[in-house]
Order: sequence, then structure tokens, then C-alpha cells
Amino acid sequence: MRANTLRATLVALLVAAAVPTGTAAAAPTVQKILDRLAHDVATSGTGTIAAAERKIAEAKGLPDGQGLVTTRRVGGLKGELLVAAAPDDDNATKLKAYDRKGNTHELTTAHEPDQPLVLIDIDVEKAAKRGMDVIRQAMPTPQTGQLAGYWATQVTRVRVSDVQEPWFKGDAEIFALVSGFGLDGKVRVDPVTMPYLDEENTTYAPNQLLVHWNNYKYDLADVVMMEDDGDTNYKALAQALVAALLTIVDGGAYIPLVSAVLDAIPDSWYTDDPDYVESWYTLSEQGAGVVNGASGRGWMETRPYFVREL
Repeated sequence: MRANTLRATLVALLVAAAVPTGTAAAAPTVQKILDRLAHDVATSGTGTIAAAERKIAEAKGLPDGQGLVTTRRVGGLKGELLVAAAPDDDNATKLKAYDRKGNTHELTTAHEPDQPLVLIDIDVEKAAKRGMDVIRQAMPTPQTGQLAGYWATQVTRVRVSDVQEPWFKGDAEIFALVSGFGLDGKVRVDPVTMPYLDEENTTYAPNQLLVHWNNYKYDLADVVMMEDDGDTNYKALAQALVAALLTIVDGGAYIPLVSAVLDAIPDSWYTDDPDYVESWYTLSEQGAGVVNGASGRGWMETRPYFVREL
């Protein structure tokens, strides 16, 4: 019942947000901004990057766009230099590049080009870090336990599949949304960046603290792992999380939150926004060992870790 109510509430919110009102023109997407920037860089240099970054920050719901654009050179050494925006679709088969006269060239994505190519993309690591702050600020100020130290869940090893980006995109930026009931009985979400998760089917040993149990009422929490590889609007994501999770009332026992959140957000709402990677239900405070993800795409090895007060 709660999941159905949550789903209906969030779907209504997202549909309303997606329907244009009046005659105002739709704001440009990140992909359109990058494509225009690629044309400008090819024909007149890098002077328009700062202005493009401001537009990108607005499109991604971020307060600051400085340094969000990244460029990298790929391809061969011979031939005319081209400039292109990295496609926002991992499965794209073509990309549009520009030469110094502004002429367009269609390149295949099956392999890197023989001629030199400058790819313009988003620095998703910077974007994700700023986006986590946006999500934190959108959440109500939670109560926290005042203890002489507290227990946390430490990730000693982690491995996921299906995060490898094609050659025309940079590394994926993985982040986790840790959710549970705060000490005040209200649902809280703690975003955590995991920038080391660059390659699929690779085991990492980060020893990262993922869940801080002094913030939670129950000794159970859920984790949803997602990937930002371009157009994520963190302001909209934060608003969706607030609208969805804060409607759930503490009934005196822990309620898993993963399914309700994932079911509530339709895939079509995102363009190249956070791709679902994996989820873990009911991590426990004293849980230890390997825990497999619900979709079978990854696993984590965890252990309790006591954070001592200085």
C-alpha cells in the first residue's frame, strides 16, 4: 500500500514537471549545450567554455558550473582536427563532429577515428560531488545521536558490472543513496560518492565508510547505487527524493525503501541521468561479509567499524 501511494505521488510530480506551461521555450539539455560548444570551440577556440558551463550548471541543477566542462583528445595523429560533444547515449552509433569551418562530419562510434578528435564532455566527478551537496541541502535537517563514538558500516571490497563507458565517454561516476529512518522517525537519505569505481568487473578495496549508524533509528538501512554519466539534474533528483521518501511514515518497524523509490521514478524521466547500477536491501549495523546486490550486478564485502571520538 505504501509503495503504491508513493509511486502515484512521485509519478504525478514528475509528469507535472515534464508538461510545459505557457509558450516559454524549453531549456536546452546538457547535450545540446555541449554540441553548440563543440561547434564554437572548433571554429573560434575555447572562449565560450565559461558561458557554457553556467548553462550546464543550470541544466544540471547545480549552483556552480566552474570546471564542469572537460576536453580530451582521442583518435589518430594525421588528418584534420575535429571537435565533437560526447554523445549522451552509451549505445549511440554515430557522433557529430565539427571542423574549423563549422562543417559537420558524421563519425562512427564503433571505434576511435583515424584522424584527431577533441571530445567535449562533463566532468562528472565534479558534478557528482556538487550534486551530493544539493541533495543533502534539500533534505530536512536530521537529528543525530550524540555519542562518544559510533558504529559505521565499512566497505572493504566492492565489485560491480555494467559501468564501463564506451571510448567516447569518460569514466562513469558512481554514487550511492543510503536511506533509512532517522532518529526523528523521518526517512533520511545520505548521498555518498564512490569515485574509485571506474571499471566494471574489477574488485576495489576502498575501506570506505558507507553507513553512519548514529544517524539512524533502526539498525537497518538500504543502499541504491547509481551512475551519473552526463545529464543528471541533481536539483530535480533531490526534489523527487524529498517528495517520495518523506511521505513514508515510521510505523514502529523498519520498512525497506529501495523498491518504492525505484518503482516511483519512470525511466523516461531521465535522459542520460542516473543509470541504475545495483541495490542492497537491509544492511545491518553489525552485518559482516559479502552481500550480493538485488539485481545480481554487484556485491560488497562489509564489516562493522567503530568510529571513536577524539
